[in-house]
Order: sequence, then structure tokens, then C-alpha cells
Amino acid sequence: MEVDKMHLKIMVPSQIIVNTPVSKVIAEAENGSFCLLPHHIDFVAVLVPGILIYESGDEEQFLAVDEGVLVKNGYEVLISVLNAVQSDDLGLLEQTVREEFNRLEENEKMSRSALEKLEADFVRRFIELQEKRL
Repeated sequence: MEVDKMHLKIMVPSQIIVNTPVSKVIAEAENGSFCLLPHHIDFVAVLVPGILIYESGDEEQFLAVDEGVLVKNGYEVLISVLNAVQSDDLGLLEQTVREEFNRLEENEKMSRSALEKLEADFVRRFIELQEKRL
């Protein structure tokens, strides 16, 4: 590993979405934004939902991230988040995040509806069972 680079690995529960050398990482924790450079001390932070920025080569990359954890150990930066959406264009990232949130919201609505049906069926069957015992 070059001493002017760190190795960044960003993971969501189902996959590794970033695995690359970087020169800088900017993230946001509960007490505000912070920047990590290769020679900074080891560091651990609980991340809040926001925009994570990293420099790979001459390019800045942007990720919209959900809550998670960041660990810097030597030249290794490991980040684990629940959800992340990547782009090198902030405008496109905003649109992608909106679409992803809408999709997740729809899935959540369908899950809640299915759960409500299961609960109603359980109550109905429980009442039927009680009536049969009487």
C-alpha cells in the first residue's frame, strides 16, 4: 500500500460496493463531518445517514449512505452501512436516492399490508377457535 493512500472498503449487508485505494475520505457522524487522510490516527465512528465522499485518483466519488460504522486502522478504512447509493454526480445521486427511497417505501407498505392481513387472520382464527370450545 502506498503511504499516501488508504484502502477503502464499503460494505452493505449483501455485498462489497467499494474496494479501492483512496487519498481522502469525508464522512458524517453524530457530532459532525470529519476527514480522514492516510497518516491520521486510528479512528472509529458511528455514521449517520448522509453523503460520504472519497477521492480515488483525481476524482471525487459520492455515496449516499444510511447509518453504519467506520473503522480506520492503519491504512485500512472499513465502512459498514445498511444501504448505500454511489455516483460521481451529486445531482444524479439525489435523483437515484429519491428513487431508491420510494422503492423501499413501497416495499415497506406492502410488507406492512401483508403483516396486517396475517394479524387479522390470526385474530379471526383465534376467535373461531374460542367459539368452537364454547
